[in-house]
Amino acid sequence: MPVFRRRKGSRPRLVPELDDVPLGRVRQRLGTSWARGELDTTVIAQVARVVEDAGEDWDRKAHRLGVLAGSAGRALPGIWRRHQPNDQNALLLHAWSELVQAGRQGSSLDLGEARATCLQAADLLPADPTPWVVYLAALRHERRPYQELSAVWREIKARDPWNREAHLQALGYLSPDECGSTVQVVDLLDSIRYGMPADAPAAGLEMTSIVRGHQRAVATGGLAAISAGDHWRRPEVTSVLDRTAQDWPRSGFFSHATALADLNVLAFALVKSGRTTEAATALRATTGVATPWPWNAEGDPLERFTQQYERLAATDP
Repeated sequence: MPVFRRRKGSRPRLVPELDDVPLGRVRQRLGTSWARGELDTTVIAQVARVVEDAGEDWDRKAHRLGVLAGSAGRALPGIWRRHQPNDQNALLLHAWSELVQAGRQGSSLDLGEARATCLQAADLLPADPTPWVVYLAALRHERRPYQELSAVWREIKARDPWNREAHLQALGYLSPDECGSTVQVVDLLDSIRYGMPADAPAAGLEMTSIVRGHQRAVATGGLAAISAGDHWRRPEVTSVLDRTAQDWPRSGFFSHATALADLNVLAFALVKSGRTTEAATALRATTGVATPWPWNAEGDPLERFTQQYERLAATDP
């Protein structure tokens, strides 16, 4: 007899699509096509359909485009754009794939052409914040002046005030690791804390900042690393943990496309803060779906996630 009974369908796994089943099918089809060294029009049609089906769910659209940009390589977005030069989604995937390639190369490439593509996409569907989100991400990669990002930020907020991807890009740019400072991060969090609904797509921004702050202290080494455990006992941090640990794992609380990613961040924070009972609840809420960050800060992300999942959450409560 096994020591514990594994929850059905909860085997730990690392899948970029999270729980987006249609997106997962297309991503797997892309992988099969690349393995065979072929790319037919059927695959492009499937990619087009899964992006189009997101409709005006802007966070889901951004999630699907981001996953596809990371899976499609450089050929498919270029082919799709050449065949459909006035298709807004084809333009966005092409721009996002250029950004992904630049990130993989670790270079400070001029992404001016990608930004021009974003502006073309924005003209085709003015209500859509996604072109501006990709534009913001390009500016961040290029480390452009803050004034340029500020203008794009206003375009996004006018269309989708709580866009998750946009807020994460802004947080990254304003961090001390990139172009900003701790003060600027605090200002960003203060600007959204009291107006944002608790279940908004960007609700995980403060928790993300908290975890990044802890990881930054550990990576710094020396006294900062030694005292990193105190990070979780700060009143403002425990207040966030109290609130999110109670709300986020509840069934139906979150409905945005990348809710499982936010639950991973929460679970990591609860593990690190020693709140094991709450961590078990958050881990169960992930249904075993792991994300690369934040677990990759300590080694292979799936191994680290699986270790905590099987220690705390693999048994029925």
